[in-house]
Amino acid sequence: MARDVGRRLGRLVVANKRIVILAACAIVFVALLEDVLEGDLSRIDSAAYAVIVERLRADWLTPVMEAISALATPVSLVVLLLVIVAFAPGKRPGACAAVNLVLVFLLNQALKFAIQRPRPDGFQLAVEQGFSFPSGHSMVAMAFFGLLVWMVWRYEPDRATRIGCAAAFSAVIVLVGVSRIYLGVHYASDVLAGFCVSLAWLAIYTRVAAPLFLGPAPGRKDAASAPDAG
Repeated sequence: MARDVGRRLGRLVVANKRIVILAACAIVFVALLEDVLEGDLSRIDSAAYAVIVERLRADWLTPVMEAISALATPVSLVVLLLVIVAFAPGKRPGACAAVNLVLVFLLNQALKFAIQRPRPDGFQLAVEQGFSFPSGHSMVAMAFFGLLVWMVWRYEPDRATRIGCAAAFSAVIVLVGVSRIYLGVHYASDVLAGFCVSLAWLAIYTRVAAPLFLGPAPGRKDAASAPDAG
C-alpha cells in the first residue's frame, strides 16, 4: 500500500511539476530573504565563505573564475544569442532567449532596489557596483542556460545529446554562481536566491511565452501542452 501511495504521489508531482517548482523556489527564497532582512549572515553564507573563499582561492584559479563569471556578462550573452539565432531550432529562438534575458534583468534590478543588501566587503577580487541580493549573474545564468536546457530537451531527438547538453549547461549555471562567491562579490545566499527566482521564472516563461516563439516540438501536434514541454 505504501508503494502505491508513493507512486501516486510521484505521478502527482510530475503532473504538477511547475507548481512544485514555484512553491519550492518561493519557500527557499523567502527563507533566504528573512536572514537578509534581519541583517545576519546565514549558515550557508558562512560555510560557503569558509570553503570557497578561504580554502579554494589560488592564483591560478582566479583567472579561471573570472572567465566563468564573464559567461553571464552582456558581451558573452550577445555572442551566445547570435549562436542561438544561427543554430537553435524553432521559429524565433533568438527572440525567445533575448526577451527572456531582458525580463529577467529587469526583475533582478527591481528586487535589488527593493531589498538593497550591500555587497560583501573586504575580500573582493573584482569591482562591482550596486546591491547584492539576489545575484544578477546567477539569475541571468539560470535564466539563459536554463532556457537552453529546456530548448534542447524539447527539440533534440537524440537522448544522449539531450543529456550531455543539459549536463553541460547545468554545470555552467552552477559554476557561474560559485565564481561570484569565489570573487567575493556575492554571498552564497545571493546566488541561491538568484537561482530560485530564475528557476521559478522559467517555470512560467517556458509554459506561457517560449512555445509562442518556438512553435511545437517535432513530432507533436501541440508541444505547449505536452507533459515534457516544460
